[in-house]
Amino acid sequence: MPRLSKRTLDALKIEDKEYFVWDDDLPGFGVRVMPTGRKSFLIQYRDSGRRTRRKSLGRFGTVTAEEAKREARDLLSSVTRGANPSEDRLHKRNAPTVSELCDRFMSEYVPIHCKETTAKEYLRAVDLFIKPAIGLVKVEDVTRPHIAELHHKHNDIPYQANRTLGVISVMFNQAEVWGYRPDNTNPRRHVKKYEEKPRERFLSKEEFARLGKTLKDLETSGTGSQAAINAFWLFLLTGCRLSEIQTLKWEYIQENNAFLPDSKTGAKKVRLSNHALNVLSRVERIPGNPYVITGKLPGAFLTDLQKPWRRIRKVAGLDDVRIHDLRHSFASSAVGIGEPVERIGNIVGHKDIRSTMRYAHHADGPVHATVDRISDEIWNDLNS
Repeated sequence: MPRLSKRTLDALKIEDKEYFVWDDDLPGFGVRVMPTGRKSFLIQYRDSGRRTRRKSLGRFGTVTAEEAKREARDLLSSVTRGANPSEDRLHKRNAPTVSELCDRFMSEYVPIHCKETTAKEYLRAVDLFIKPAIGLVKVEDVTRPHIAELHHKHNDIPYQANRTLGVISVMFNQAEVWGYRPDNTNPRRHVKKYEEKPRERFLSKEEFARLGKTLKDLETSGTGSQAAINAFWLFLLTGCRLSEIQTLKWEYIQENNAFLPDSKTGAKKVRLSNHALNVLSRVERIPGNPYVITGKLPGAFLTDLQKPWRRIRKVAGLDDVRIHDLRHSFASSAVGIGEPVERIGNIVGHKDIRSTMRYAHHADGPVHATVDRISDEIWNDLNS
């Protein structure tokens, strides 16, 4: 066997059938000569099952003999340590991309482990941010710089960038569970989130009064959606989250409590003040529809409260107020009348007291009784 070099390779003759020529000083390194004249470098070795395997190293002319030999030496050395270059190449070719990981994550993991609202947030992050940036990259090839670049690209929307980072973290943890990556290789690690400043918008007494007048005027004139108006009265008087009021069913209401089987923090009991109960007593029950805030479709709840809210807040002169700010205002009013922070956190369903403490610096000075006092304060402001 000759030592493979440019001179010996140029001298190889073309025959009717393919044949192999092996290097004399690196066993397992050779060249395949095709009847077409094409000459390709390769290695040949036995895997752990003692089967003969081959791996191509490129075409002579594109790759030099010296380059091919250096690669062959590295690969054959790895074989002695248990590697299987041919199988690794096949694995690489069939390895899933990030886009495929996203699809499996959304279809298998998310429906079991995430609430519906979380699932929607995850889908938004996947479709708008993750797939467009790294969807074509193999899962095993994703590195920390990939994630850092994706995160930095959206620094103008830090909240969304951070939420996307969270989705990536969960998804790549699951990729390890599914065997797509080695353990403890999550590329999201050490990519620091942007600082988020919680938006704190609370209604003043004068703003409560304007909003209350707007809601009553719309009810009197019949020009607004009564279902939406009912929802906003309940937001103001309960401190509930958007989804909790939207999906509230009549069966959840028992005496002066609403027992929510599911919420952001799990099962939850909402104490209903006399004013909230009075609003509920005026809500028309639609036969066949289990929801308090009913939509246009039979048996459905009102899915879009943003559109009517934009109209209401415009009339009330509250253009910068979000629906969630009504919940903030409920908690802030409670602090304003001197209620203990721990009790307020229990009422509005905060997991962490630090969430409730955000309202404490806005203060000027038995739980059912507390809810009634808060509701009385807000009701008086709404009707002042």
